[in-house]
Amino acid sequence: MTNKEKFTLEFIMRTSERALVNCLSTPSGLSDWFADDVNVNKDTYTFVWDNSEEMAKLLHLRNNSIRFQWGHDENTPYYFEFSYKVDPLTQDIVFFVTDFAEPDEIEESTLLWESQVGELKKKLGA
Repeated sequence: MTNKEKFTLEFIMRTSERALVNCLSTPSGLSDWFADDVNVNKDTYTFVWDNSEEMAKLLHLRNNSIRFQWGHDENTPYYFEFSYKVDPLTQDIVFFVTDFAEPDEIEESTLLWESQVGELKKKLGA
């Protein structure tokens, strides 16, 4: 098993909490910004990009976070997570993406997430 490093990215989202939650937790919301198509069967999400499919298991869906684990290896410590908190003063939403990557791939992974979150912001008008 490789040793991946955990990293977390932070973004300011000027949108409603309800709209963000829809984009993070529903197949239609996720297919608007994260993947071309998303299918769900119980706790298994299938993400489709072009002609490629990746499966992820839903580990938890809480009030302010959703965590997935790629593949079917339940023993892996690696996951990706979307979470957020609402700034009490500005009411802006601080959105976090947590993921794992090889040390030499963190920069590339960061750029990919920044691009994906850019799509999310466009979708939300944020």
